Amino acid sequence: MKNILCKNYQIHINNWSAFNKAIVKLKPSSVFVLADENTEKYCLSNLFEHLESRFNVISIPSGENHKTINTCQFVWSELVKNGADRQSLMINLGGGVVGDLGGFCAATYMRGIRFVQVPTTLLSQVDASVGGKLGVDFMGYKNMVGLIRDPSGVFIFTDFLKTLPQDQMRSGYAELLKHGLIADRETWDELSRNKTIQGLDIEDMVYQSLMIKKTVTERDPNEKGLRKILNFGHTIGHAVESYWMDSRTPLLHGEAVAIGIVGEAYLSYRVGNISENELFDIRNTILDVYGHHPKYVKPTGELIEIMKTDKKNSQGHIRFALLEAVGQACYDVEVRQDTIEESFLFYQQKM
Repeated sequence: MKNILCKNYQIHINNWSAFNKAIVKLKPSSVFVLADENTEKYCLSNLFEHLESRFNVISIPSGENHKTINTCQFVWSELVKNGADRQSLMINLGGGVVGDLGGFCAATYMRGIRFVQVPTTLLSQVDASVGGKLGVDFMGYKNMVGLIRDPSGVFIFTDFLKTLPQDQMRSGYAELLKHGLIADRETWDELSRNKTIQGLDIEDMVYQSLMIKKTVTERDPNEKGLRKILNFGHTIGHAVESYWMDSRTPLLHGEAVAIGIVGEAYLSYRVGNISENELFDIRNTILDVYGHHPKYVKPTGELIEIMKTDKKNSQGHIRFALLEAVGQACYDVEVRQDTIEESFLFYQQKM
């Protein structure tokens, strides 16, 4: 069991006793658990076993395509119907969609009720559960509407990962790789050698990744500067994910970010920050883990138009978080459109 003390809340890893004590200490007038059909089936029984407080369950469909204002309206209506007041508590039991959307609903209901994050996927445990970013997709754009609000606590149970299919674990692995690339070369070296979550100490890897994100987000809670480095791989990745979201072959978030990591590693090379050997090491590692899917970086023009809506941009110029070196990152790097197009070509090449 590990514990991470953040500025306004604590992150507990594999500690059901701390979870129950925290809920009791909050003294909520009522408790609501937000789940999707997967966490309702595989994870909810653990709350029945460990949570002493009675609670109401609100169930939403799983998947990024349901991370919308329409789903929020359903959640808000369920809170109203069941008498939720300003002393109520929302427990978000699920992956990134449940955590982002549930936190957003809680933070805006009656101008804000308390909420607790219980992330159940590797991706949400090492990424979405930390830093207070909440929100929903809008008009096909990722996380276009949202806010930053800290939870009352984060409770991570790595046993939940045993319920996940392999593609979901691989999706979360992309964030572990990203954290190593931007902040800890030793972590990157270990993960790139291993190329799979199998054989790793999961609790330790989650803890190390959380510490990287905690350090960055506490230094820049409102994403005015340093926190932008956490977006490495995401400018291209979010564009790819958004474009293909409603297709017959959508990508998981981590799969899209993996493509983005290759593209943005190329941009880091082109601006002179990393060597050619380091670039190909990153590319080969990503392709070994995620395979090679060149169709997803087409059509170039449409992807770049989506990238122009990225929140890091200024005055119509596309800005990136890039590698300054392997294990270090920089932010607000403006890149020419023709160089971005080169990065797509680099990913497409067979090597």
